[in-house]
Amino acid sequence: MSYTAIVLCVLTLNVGAAFGAPPEEPSAKQGPPSIRVTGEAVVTANPDQARIEIGVVSQAESAQAAASQNAQRLDSVLNDLRRVLGNSADIKTISYSVSPNYRYPREGGKPTIVGHTANNVVRVKIDNLSLVGKVIDTATQSGANNIQRLQFTLKDEQKVQAEALSQAAVIARAKADSIASALGVKVKRILLVEETGGTMPVIQERAFAMAKMDAAAPTPVEPGTIDIRAVVTLTVEVLGN
Repeated sequence: MSYTAIVLCVLTLNVGAAFGAPPEEPSAKQGPPSIRVTGEAVVTANPDQARIEIGVVSQAESAQAAASQNAQRLDSVLNDLRRVLGNSADIKTISYSVSPNYRYPREGGKPTIVGHTANNVVRVKIDNLSLVGKVIDTATQSGANNIQRLQFTLKDEQKVQAEALSQAAVIARAKADSIASALGVKVKRILLVEETGGTMPVIQERAFAMAKMDAAAPTPVEPGTIDIRAVVTLTVEVLGN
């Protein structure tokens, strides 16, 4: 996995009473003189996994008919997807529902049931990103009529997160040393370490028409990049030279 790092820094200074801050109330217990700094790092990585949520929506007069039609269409979609991805394809059902459709009288009153809708959504996980467009086209041509979500992710996000945390910690410590030196004091020890941050994934939302897609027009897909952000805040005790 290749990635590049973008480093940002946010600094805050909190020097104790020994360096000129207003005195605390007499009853408050004062801690040692300290400096608080924040280092931020963003590591940009290329995604190596995609997750696609594919749905089949069917409507019929009865709930049984809607469910039966939905099952047939989804079975066709799954069979074609496995021909593209292999029998060991990572496909998982994430939601299923059958619900009535109501008609509400204009003049008010009790609504009447005019049909039923069956909705089945499966999530397909793909490691070969070059197949993403083909999977979308295959699904829609086989009977799927709702591509709910396309998300690009990392198989080993923790590795990139660790790199971002490492860079943020180094930056925070370097800033603490720089501020202490400018104030004529030295960093004695680290009093507190706080870590925040997270993944900024690439998500593409896309809706497809009920009709089948044109096989001659493949769906273009651009994975882009994923940013992993880490923020490390250090509070260090300082001593005068």
